Amino acid sequence: MKSFAAAVAGLFFVFSASAAEVSMAVPGAKDVGGRSVLTFIAKDPPGQRCNGNLQVAAEIANTYRVPIQLLPSSLAPGLPAPAVFYGSQLIVADGKDFNGAASYQIIADVLDMESVPKQGKSGLLFNDTVRKDFDALKASIKAGGK
Repeated sequence: MKSFAAAVAGLFFVFSASAAEVSMAVPGAKDVGGRSVLTFIAKDPPGQRCNGNLQVAAEIANTYRVPIQLLPSSLAPGLPAPAVFYGSQLIVADGKDFNGAASYQIIADVLDMESVPKQGKSGLLFNDTVRKDFDALKASIKAGGK
């Protein structure tokens, strides 16, 4: 029984340490209404992964009613770039989870778990005609503009 209690206590400290590691002081993490802000931090000058993250921000804005801010790393000193935060909760970051490369599904999963409301009607990025052009743009970004 003592070893079980020690194991549970050990797990508690491990999870506490990881939770502290993924909660960071993000500038503007809450809006004036107290809602968590989805923050995308990009490298200065922008890199490929940062541009891809900005495309994900556009997709999220087409689906969710969430405040979004895009920050260059110079306005977020001490934070990894590229990175995405919801409030002060780290979602992806360079050298950490997903190495800074966000996807629509990764962020949508977090927003769904946080019960973030959706737009009444999806934006144009999910229209079939616009989507083809948008996907071609994302492919070009991943290929380095080639």
